[in-house]
This record gives sequence, structure tokens and C-alpha cells, in this order.
Amino acid sequence: MSNLKGWNLTARLISKHFGVLGDKISEAIANFDPETATEADRDNLADTLRQTAQKLAAARSSFEKERQDVAKLRTLIENDEKAFDVLATRLQSGAITEATVNLFCDELEANKARLPIEQQEEADAQEYMNELQKIVDALSQQLAEFDAQAKKALKSLAAAHAQRDLQELRASRQQQLSELGGLKTKSSALDALTRRAQKVANDAEGLKIIADINQKPRDQQAELDAIRKSVAEPETAGETALERLRRLSGKVETQVA
Repeated sequence: MSNLKGWNLTARLISKHFGVLGDKISEAIANFDPETATEADRDNLADTLRQTAQKLAAARSSFEKERQDVAKLRTLIENDEKAFDVLATRLQSGAITEATVNLFCDELEANKARLPIEQQEEADAQEYMNELQKIVDALSQQLAEFDAQAKKALKSLAAAHAQRDLQELRASRQQQLSELGGLKTKSSALDALTRRAQKVANDAEGLKIIADINQKPRDQQAELDAIRKSVAEPETAGETALERLRRLSGKVETQVA
């Protein structure tokens, strides 16, 4: 394990206390790669973290017990050592027997002999607890890295989906525009409608030509009739009453002269 110092000691401590858990933790941390791990790998690591955290809680409790045992034993030894003068005085005065004093001394010596053992047990418990804390920290960091990679991957995936949807929408609009633009030349319905409109226009133009041909003699005849009528009418046709009076007055004057 490259990211934890003293792994060999940690593995020995864990194997000593919890058997194969040390190998499981070692393998979980050594083989876990947040960038390529699957969700199953993440679940396995999370399960290992949970188990290790439970062991850490137990190790803390054990260390606290060892610490208190050492503190109590040290206090007991210190208090017993303070009683030397009192015991010597009482022994000299006959207030206490030698057997009692010897029993007291035996217990004191036994406690002094036991103190280094208790202190070593406290140190071992603390070291084990500290190593478990390092492992919990390492597992937590790897889980955090995995979650960060997963979050990043999800964002990338969402962005890719959004980009894909955008391109699909653009392609759809381009297809629609192409279809609309092609209606002018490619739509059979519009082609048929255009041809029909042209045929109707051609028919109408043909009818107009025929009507113009038929109308020309009539116009010519009307023109001749107008000429004949204008010739046949007297010169006085269309004169006003005043013009008529003048005309008649002129005729009368001519006749009198």
C-alpha cells in the first residue's frame, strides 16, 4: 500500500485482532481506482469502510479502557508509595503486623511489575486505533474521489445527451427546411396544381383569341353602320334650339331680300 505508511504493521495488528479483515482492507485500498471503478467496486469499498469504522469504534473503546486501567494503576502505586512512612511508624509502634506490611509490599511490587505491561497494552491499543483511523481516512478519501469522478461523469453524460438532443433538433429542422424548400420542385401535388393552372390559363387565352376573332367583324360592321348613319342624317341633326332659330332666321332673311 503506497498511500499508508506502516501498512505491514497495520496488517499484522488487524490480522491479530480481526483475522482476514486486514487482507480485505489491503486489497480494497490497493486495487481501487476511482476513475475506472464500477458501482459494485464502490459498494464493496463502502462495505469495507463500514466494517473498518465499526472496528475503529471498538478500538477507541478498548484504548480508553486501557488508558483508564493504566491511570488507575499508576494512581494506586503513587498513593501506596506515599504510605511508606506511615507503615514504618505503625510497624515500629506495633500498630500493624509484619505480615500486613509484607502483604502491602507484595501488592505494591506486583502493581509496579504490572504497570509496564498495562502501559504496553495501552500503547498497542492506541497504535492499533491510530492505524485504523488512517485506514478509515484512506477509504473515505477513495470513496470521496469515486463520488467526485461519478459526479463529473454524470455531468459529462448529461452534457453529451444535451449536445446530442441539440444536434438531433438541428438535423430535424434542417430536414424540415429541406422538405419545405423542395416542395417547389419536388412536390407532385404542387406540380399537378401548377400544370392545371397553366392549362386553365391556356384555355382562357384560347377563348379570348376566339372571342377577339369573332368580335372583329362585329366591330367592323358597327363602324360601317355608324358611317352610313352619319351620312344619312341631315346637317341639322343634333343642332340646338338656338342654332335652329338662327338657322331659320337666316333663311327668312334670305327669302325677304
